[in-house]
Amino acid sequence: MIRITLKDGSVREVEQGTTILELAGSISRSIAKATIGGKVNGETKDLLFPLNESAKVEIIPLESEAGLEILRHSTAHLLAQAVQHLFPGTKFAIGPAIANGFYYDFDSEHVFIPEDFPVIEAEMLRLAKANNPFQRKELARQEALEFFAGRGEKYKVELIEDLPEDATISMYTQGDFTDLCAGPHVPATGILKVFKLLNLAGAYWRGNENNKMLQRIYGTAFAKTADLEDYLFKIEEAKRRDHRKLGLELDLFSLHEEGPGFPFFHPKGMILRNELEDFWRQEHRKRDYQEIKTPIILNQALWEQSGHWDHYQDNMYFTKIDDDNYAVKPMNCPGGMIMYRTRMRSYRDLPMRVGELGLVHRHELSGALNGLLRVRNFTQDDAHIFMLPSQIKEEIVGVIELVDYFYKIFGFEYNVELSTKPENSMGADETWEMATRVLQEALEEKGIDYKVNPGDGAFYGPKIDFHLRDCLDRTWQCGTIQLDFQMPEKFDLTYIGEDGQKHRPVMIHRVVYGSIERFIALLTEHYAGAFPVWLAPVQVRILPISEKHHEYAKTIEKQMRDLDIRVEVDQRREKINYKIREAQTEKVPFALIVGDQEAEAGSVAVRRYGEKNAGVKMPAADFLALISEIIKNKTGTTKT
Repeated sequence: MIRITLKDGSVREVEQGTTILELAGSISRSIAKATIGGKVNGETKDLLFPLNESAKVEIIPLESEAGLEILRHSTAHLLAQAVQHLFPGTKFAIGPAIANGFYYDFDSEHVFIPEDFPVIEAEMLRLAKANNPFQRKELARQEALEFFAGRGEKYKVELIEDLPEDATISMYTQGDFTDLCAGPHVPATGILKVFKLLNLAGAYWRGNENNKMLQRIYGTAFAKTADLEDYLFKIEEAKRRDHRKLGLELDLFSLHEEGPGFPFFHPKGMILRNELEDFWRQEHRKRDYQEIKTPIILNQALWEQSGHWDHYQDNMYFTKIDDDNYAVKPMNCPGGMIMYRTRMRSYRDLPMRVGELGLVHRHELSGALNGLLRVRNFTQDDAHIFMLPSQIKEEIVGVIELVDYFYKIFGFEYNVELSTKPENSMGADETWEMATRVLQEALEEKGIDYKVNPGDGAFYGPKIDFHLRDCLDRTWQCGTIQLDFQMPEKFDLTYIGEDGQKHRPVMIHRVVYGSIERFIALLTEHYAGAFPVWLAPVQVRILPISEKHHEYAKTIEKQMRDLDIRVEVDQRREKINYKIREAQTEKVPFALIVGDQEAEAGSVAVRRYGEKNAGVKMPAADFLALISEIIKNKTGTTKT
């Protein structure tokens, strides 16, 4: 007998060789029915994996995140099998599961087009109905090489050649299709019933632009048809909300061939941007942050000192000034270090919270550019907190609370990840362990659930990342808190302690928005362009029914401008219904209709974006009070 420790801590004794499916069945029949695999000592395994020694085992339900990953990976193999049948001669590269779906890369003489998808899907369904089992086989490296070389699968051969000589190679077969794969997979193809092929892309083999361009087919798969339908609806909704489309329609920003990756902000986009920056400044002043501004271009010696020259050079832009090498800053941090050391600091000065809305430039490959989500220049809302070692946890907690406050204002929920020491890190292991432990303690003190992301920290320290979840359940990494013991050392930052001696401060790097440009993209899609009243570039549009009502409209406009409300008067010679539709199309939060009755009574007929009504009449003074309160309290999210 062997001892199996389940996720809840309970222990079961089972016979050696018991499969994960049999273990699930020993718990309950319903659990066995819902199980698709298991994690054995942290490694994901097939449902029929035999348990030969005592271990920690976590049962994976089909509809869990891990279960869907197995389902989607298996569906990628089903796609490859269908392509093998329909387009003989195709060579197969890789086909992993990814967030919300899967893809497979093909080297084929046939040029795939979206019109091929229904044909491929029909063949996939036919193969699924055959209910062929996924059969795992393990081979010695040389045997695996001979197997795939004999089939002309050069991409599989290359992958195997990169593995150690003594490696055991696994492959899976379903029906007449065999693929190099570590697994795991569903027990049989009959489970793969709910899937959809989505789009096509080119992909260089192994991500290297010097290699051949392959054809990538993306798809998704779910356990239930309703889940697939919901996902497809969200894809269409995401297209409607695409910030690139809305950015042009709402006259917020534009992107041009004259500057790929360098966005142009229009007047309305600048209003939105300035509101975000003003809010940032206001809330940071409340929390005792001081604002600074550092140069965009600094010399090579500085970037060598910071470590960016060695660790980040591929992402930087360079220039020469007076025959010396300079770099355009990709990050604001080194400038903050120089500012700190302009004078001697005392322990009484700490913590010192310094913020900067700093313009940075990073070299991104043209294929990676994506509207405002991935650009080559952007403004980071950086702040650097210099502190005593005894102040670390308190300062981290303060930043967590600030980030939480900001995201709640915008209506975002979020997930948290703790990223630990990467391979190219600076500093001693002991320092990294201490820094990571303090971040964990701060998260636990705030009662925040978090996921550990091993090896994804910055090269100078571990970090906490905040991943926003928008109204379509997409996640976006924005805020981050990075604890740094390395930069103060490299820049020889000191303070005079209570003992009169020099000591080394600790510092936090942190952003809330992350990038103003990226945050605007997220807000645009989250709200579908119908921004909350306090952010809307135009908050009120006054719609006079005819020319004789222009004077009254102008009177109300002046009252609003005196209250710093962003208002327009539509004086065009158009019918009132046309003006109303225009205001709705442009997602103006409030449209005020004024005619004879309103001019006589000193009132307005109020139409709110997204609400179907003939216009609620109220005294103009009451509306001014209402909208002023909405703007002040940052409430009034409009319907999308």
